[in-house]
Amino acid sequence: MEYETPLFFHVMAYAAEADHDVVDMVSGNPDWEPPEALRDGLREYADFDADRFQYPPSEGIRPLREEIAERRGVDASQVVITNGAGEANYLAMARALERGAGSEIVLTDPVYSYYPGKTTMLGGTAHYVSAGADGHLDPSVVRAATSDDTAAIVVNTPNNPTGAVYPEETVSELVEVAEANDAILVSDEVYDHYDLSGTFTSALSVDSDHRIVTNAFSKTLAITGFRVGYAIFPSHLVEDAKSRHMLVNVAGSRPAQYAVLRALQETDPAYHEANRELLRERVDLFTDALDGAGADYVRPDGAFYVLARFDDYPGTLSNVERLIDEAGVAGMPGSAFGESCEPWLRFALVTPRVEEAADRLAEYFT
Repeated sequence: MEYETPLFFHVMAYAAEADHDVVDMVSGNPDWEPPEALRDGLREYADFDADRFQYPPSEGIRPLREEIAERRGVDASQVVITNGAGEANYLAMARALERGAGSEIVLTDPVYSYYPGKTTMLGGTAHYVSAGADGHLDPSVVRAATSDDTAAIVVNTPNNPTGAVYPEETVSELVEVAEANDAILVSDEVYDHYDLSGTFTSALSVDSDHRIVTNAFSKTLAITGFRVGYAIFPSHLVEDAKSRHMLVNVAGSRPAQYAVLRALQETDPAYHEANRELLRERVDLFTDALDGAGADYVRPDGAFYVLARFDDYPGTLSNVERLIDEAGVAGMPGSAFGESCEPWLRFALVTPRVEEAADRLAEYFT
């Protein structure tokens, strides 16, 4: 079996091996501080008795599952703590396919690069629907693309790479499409705390047995290295998801889960608003410089990426490497996110050097 391997680590390695200074705008690793309560939780954990250094419950420590359940308005039995949002999406897509209701997974184009590989790994067939470079998905297009063979519809809001945020009516209609085809809507909401538009709506707002919501604290708490995510399943799908999780991972990190719990319980909402405001400022800085360079771009409503397009410079891997070599800026090739993104480059605004990177791009392309 051949897998579609994402290009992230290739580009990061190429930039790291450069013999000159490069501004890294490749991957979504927040450069701001995690909440202080999270550090406090780790320090506290170090002094616990030895029994707390052993396996946790496979589905996650109960206090964290209960905290998530209370915040999301579900029962704690529906929550599975996962190895980041990556495993959460893997489990959700697996459960959709294992139901025997179809073998096709509907993905958007542009697409987050890890979804196609997971589809192949799980033996499904990908079917793409166009969302355009702005990422605003039309539910009628999804409806026309689905059939009795559709096992899942996988979406990401706020969206990577486009920054689109799906409004309430879009989310509701996507759930309806899933129900009409006995499929599962998998809603990846890992950037929910980075909605810059105020229009984000979770799929959990729709009461249905045909939706699974996935998320993680990687972006929310600026801890991509902790690998603490979760999936919320309908009750009839959760037990087999727990079994697959146990067989793949046994369990997740107990200290990391405890630290996340402390952060959830003690972090003021002002922490998240400050990070959103920082992103708004960076979007302004970066797009102003792109205006100066005569570039086209997609201004994001959420997440922390900007798609940019420069004349006669398509978003190929070779052009990304050339940009690293000649301009000292590392982004992602738009081609990594689907056919509709082939003319574009994607830049992650999670560096304090956003203005410097923008100036380098402006100088390079003018």
